[in-house]
Amino acid sequence: MGSYGRGPREAAVVAARRWWIPDPGRIRLRAGLRAVLGTGLAVTAVLLAGFGLEAALLGGLAALLALFTVSDPDVRRQVATTGLLPLAGLPVLAAGCFLHDRPLERAAAFLGVVFVGVWARRFGPRGNALGIFAFMMLFAVQFLGAPPADLIRLVPAVLLALVCAALVRFVLWCWERHTPPPAAPAPPPFPGRLRPTTRQAHQAVVACAVALAVGIPLSPERWYWAVGAAWWIFVNTASRGETLVRGFRRVLGTVLGVVAGVLLALPLDGAPVPTALLAAVCVFGIFHAAPVSYSWMMFAVTVLVGLLYGLLGELSAGLLAMRLLETGVGAVAAVLAVALVLPITTHAATHGWILRALEATHGAAREAARRLAGDPGADPARRVAELEPLLDRARLSLAPLLHPLNPLRARRARAREVTALLDECAERVRALARLAETPGSAADARFIEACDRVAEAIRALPVPPPTGSARRARSRRAAGEVTAVGDRPAHHPALAQLHGLETAVRRLAGPLQTPPRTPLGTA
Repeated sequence: MGSYGRGPREAAVVAARRWWIPDPGRIRLRAGLRAVLGTGLAVTAVLLAGFGLEAALLGGLAALLALFTVSDPDVRRQVATTGLLPLAGLPVLAAGCFLHDRPLERAAAFLGVVFVGVWARRFGPRGNALGIFAFMMLFAVQFLGAPPADLIRLVPAVLLALVCAALVRFVLWCWERHTPPPAAPAPPPFPGRLRPTTRQAHQAVVACAVALAVGIPLSPERWYWAVGAAWWIFVNTASRGETLVRGFRRVLGTVLGVVAGVLLALPLDGAPVPTALLAAVCVFGIFHAAPVSYSWMMFAVTVLVGLLYGLLGELSAGLLAMRLLETGVGAVAAVLAVALVLPITTHAATHGWILRALEATHGAAREAARRLAGDPGADPARRVAELEPLLDRARLSLAPLLHPLNPLRARRARAREVTALLDECAERVRALARLAETPGSAADARFIEACDRVAEAIRALPVPPPTGSARRARSRRAAGEVTAVGDRPAHHPALAQLHGLETAVRRLAGPLQTPPRTPLGTA
């Protein structure tokens, strides 16, 4: 059948394989174990303080979110963001309790928090963490059905849980690097006047409004699952394709989680000790799977939710089925919103991220060339480190085109070619950085000249792709330039890497400027 005939079963196999992706430095393992420790300590402390089971569940969620969402690039800023979480979450928590029996005002509050929470992502990791925490506090109130009288228990429970999470993260198990890694790359500019975060905030509000409108008639008590599904699908997505793939993975993970919930959570029926042990496994699974597989993360989340309902005495097969249905509603609402409201196509998103990655590639290559030519101030290692998150983001934007369920064979083949060429560019830049570890070994002006040719090749790439005769002419010109590059002599290993980098960049012109549905080799 080949790679083009794969369907949902093969997609599930691909998701399963991601669980076993290598874990360099045991980062995911340590994050999962620390999450279990922090969440477990928070739940235990809240119970020992006498705040009750519901407050303990809310405290566990607060601790989990503090460990999961706070991702500032150094420990000092992580501490500050963790300290700001109550300021973002507790007012929303209180509003949710007071609006619990006022549906219209409650819906307006949800949509307002959704908009501000997504819009706040323009402020980087801190804005993202505060927005997620605020939304989840409002979500948790619906989950618990908490009235205003419960605030006297819930507020101190959240504060105590955050203290426990901070104690584990910053005192007992602080293994993050103290030198800040490169900041997450800002999204490239897309067509239109709105900033990406504002555009996505509008999309998220529409998606959550649709989820509210459809979810409430389906289940007046569990409608918030549809809103939560729509909200979370918008985290770390930027285009229609990314949202569609994330929605599919969320539904897939929920289906698998519901099956596991029927097999595991239902028989336990809220028994405290086995439920607590299995919940700890689920918390570990969320943190271990999140960086590599959204489907497996959602599997762990769904099983955990079933266990919590068991503790509250509300678990049933019908409730798990309703969760699956509401999740599907939220996923469809998110896909409709990104398709119809201020849409950004996968094509536009991938071009923007690819160019950002290539510009960083040139910057790293130029630093390496300067270092090789004897400039002691050049720092190629730092530029290569800055390049890595951009390459990751470019690969993420290409992922929808590479998905097994993508029916467009030509686009999938082209995306594979682009991914392979980007990987080649990255490997050549890393090789240059390694060669530059011995500065001044060959002070040769040809290094800078070769870098200039790389920059020229990047500037020649079409964004957006030209049409008609202009595209064909540029394709012929690019093909001729690639041949010319291959004919250049390279007497130094660094020159060979620079010439290879130029060749790879010029070869990118073919797949980038070919119409999306045109098979490779026919443009």
